[in-house]
Amino acid sequence: MQKMASALVLIVLGLIVMAFPLLGLIPISVLTGFIVLILGIGLLIGGIMEIGESIGMGIVEIILGIIALVLGIGFIVNPGLFSWLAGFLVWIVGLFLVVAGIIGVLSKVGGNRWNGVVAIILGIIYLIVGNLIADPVILGILIGLWLLISGIMMLFVKE
Repeated sequence: MQKMASALVLIVLGLIVMAFPLLGLIPISVLTGFIVLILGIGLLIGGIMEIGESIGMGIVEIILGIIALVLGIGFIVNPGLFSWLAGFLVWIVGLFLVVAGIIGVLSKVGGNRWNGVVAIILGIIYLIVGNLIADPVILGILIGLWLLISGIMMLFVKE
């Protein structure tokens, strides 16, 4: 019975987030922001303590801590930054897939060039999706779809 209630809550939340996409994006952005902010504080403290043993590693940790602090505050204050960064990362993966696919097609190693063609096609799809995810509304709709599908799967999957 509890599984059924959880599934229905997920379905309702998914429909609400799909109707109002930014309602799904803002909480995820804020939660991610707090997690990255805590990571940044930890890296700063670890970097300061590390300087006594290794100046190079301490400086690297401090720099990473400052970057994490800035990103964490940015995610909390501006959910659009979270959406942009998610789209950018998907876009970068697509770019890598296209390049790897081109190398696979041009390479004489392996003999099967279809793997390269598939990588190029998937890379192009990733590039398109990465450009779409940069829009906060589309990312919110994707979060709503995920909630909806999770709820439906929870209803029908027997454990």
